[in-house]
Amino acid sequence: MKFFIRIILLVSILPALSYGEEKLKHKEHKSASEVEALSDDLRNLLSQEMQALQNGMMAIIIPAYVSGNWKEIEIIAGKIKNSYILKQSLTESQAKELHSVLPHEFIEKDQRFHYLAGMLEHVAEKKKPELINFYFSKMSESCVSCHQTFATHKFPALIPKTEEKHTH
Repeated sequence: MKFFIRIILLVSILPALSYGEEKLKHKEHKSASEVEALSDDLRNLLSQEMQALQNGMMAIIIPAYVSGNWKEIEIIAGKIKNSYILKQSLTESQAKELHSVLPHEFIEKDQRFHYLAGMLEHVAEKKKPELINFYFSKMSESCVSCHQTFATHKFPALIPKTEEKHTH
């Protein structure tokens, strides 16, 4: 139950973390420049994709999960697995740009996220609420991990805190 409450809290703050709203820059995280090095069209597609993912994640947990609508979770997870926008909208030159500008770690994190969405789709098809919760949690962790690595310019609260030395 505590885990479920944490998930509800996480989902409730997702709109505040909306991808693309905050334009803060942090010099200590050069990953932001890699994303910003993408063409305007590609950054716009990426932003649309993130918004669609956020909406899908929110729809999975509320109302689908809390009402036991496994079929809806299966459908949404399938859309996430197959990408909402990027895969359907990328031109060949944009795909090349993505792979040449973004670091390999970004691509790996993205692939992992879509793999987890596929697993969520599968367990929703099997109507396994405990595994649905597990894979949803792993997807959420994947989002935070990627944002910590590549989007602290958008999500400054995710910048790792440096340890302070205490003196007595």
